[in-house]
Amino acid sequence: MDHFLYKNGTLMAEDVLLSEIAAAVGTPFYVYSAATLTRHYKLFTEALAPLPHQVCFAIKSLSNVAVLKLLGDLGAGMDVVSVGEYLRAKAAGVPGDRIVFSGVGKKADEMRIALQGGIRQFNVESEPELAVLSGVATSLGLIAPITIRVNPDVDAKTHEKIATGKKENKFGIPISRAPEVYALAARLPGLKVVGIDVHIGSQLTELAPFEEAYAKVAALTQTLRAAGHQIDRLDLGGGLGIPYTRSNEAPPLPMDYGAMIKRVLGHLDCEIEIEPGRLISGNSGVLVSSVIYNKAGEDRDFLIVDAAMNDLVRPSMYGAHHDIVPVTEPATGGATQAYDVVGPVCETGDTFAKGRALAKVGPGDLIAFRSAGAYGAVMASEYNTRPLVPEVLVKGDQFAVIRARPTYDEILKRDSIPEWL
Repeated sequence: MDHFLYKNGTLMAEDVLLSEIAAAVGTPFYVYSAATLTRHYKLFTEALAPLPHQVCFAIKSLSNVAVLKLLGDLGAGMDVVSVGEYLRAKAAGVPGDRIVFSGVGKKADEMRIALQGGIRQFNVESEPELAVLSGVATSLGLIAPITIRVNPDVDAKTHEKIATGKKENKFGIPISRAPEVYALAARLPGLKVVGIDVHIGSQLTELAPFEEAYAKVAALTQTLRAAGHQIDRLDLGGGLGIPYTRSNEAPPLPMDYGAMIKRVLGHLDCEIEIEPGRLISGNSGVLVSSVIYNKAGEDRDFLIVDAAMNDLVRPSMYGAHHDIVPVTEPATGGATQAYDVVGPVCETGDTFAKGRALAKVGPGDLIAFRSAGAYGAVMASEYNTRPLVPEVLVKGDQFAVIRARPTYDEILKRDSIPEWL
């Protein structure tokens, strides 16, 4: 569910006209619904009650500081994968004891900043990382709380580029080697083992892979406890998918996910951490664009819009589907036309949809790419020297620009010409 609905013949974000925002900030732009973000976060907290738990939002899906503050004020923790994301969480007012640091390539300076600023835990991914973290913590006279990420070799049945829990993926240590790696962690100074971490992928549309992985984690918990390790916390990652179409696609609900967690892991008396990103942020945002031209091709019609692959790369990178709708509500049963929806970037890959049946639109009309809140603005670039798309947050009948579109002067001033040219 989201809060982008047609009212009186026009698409709105909560109680704000998308056309009003377009007039104020220009197109393309991202707009997020505070009500949708809030509702989706609360679905997870309700799903895990009454287990002790912490829901940590995966910042990589949507990193705007205003959004992080909204969620942090609701009690959300944050899952970060870089020191930049860590500093974003801190700037949003999220305390260190609600920030989890994940990622396979943490550097010593990143570890140092997080240790000094406060951290809930590091999700450690390798033995070399254990050694470096131990050295950094010891040099600071601090103790680094850690989990170790295990790779359960479970097929998440998702896109190959976002599957993370198979043995050929770069993430975690083989679960079969976990006892020896935990033994190493126990011997190293400056580290405190607090639990186990697992994450098998993103955009999962069924619960079976989660259950298979979590059952392996449950068995590992018993093995590690028998070896004398204190396992009080299970970090289960994120990955629950969202419906990207208005068809019959129906990924599991957070309540069903929570029920499965309780059934598989509830007997272990552990605090449960989950790190959802897409399900909180995905349907909370749309990308609004203007039509530039209708172009007739040899065997197809093109709809050329002012959004491009540098603004929303998912269709180009993953072959991802986003529903595309006109901002002006089309008449029921009105005429449609098949378009290849493309942007102005000089790449054939700058294509959002092929042969998509849409209501007829023309130059100047506004369209919206639905379910664009996750992995949209965060993956945007300035390719072709196109300014980063602005971001807008809506709450009720109010809206605010939470990241402005840079001017061309601002972009050019970042470059410098050496004296010898």
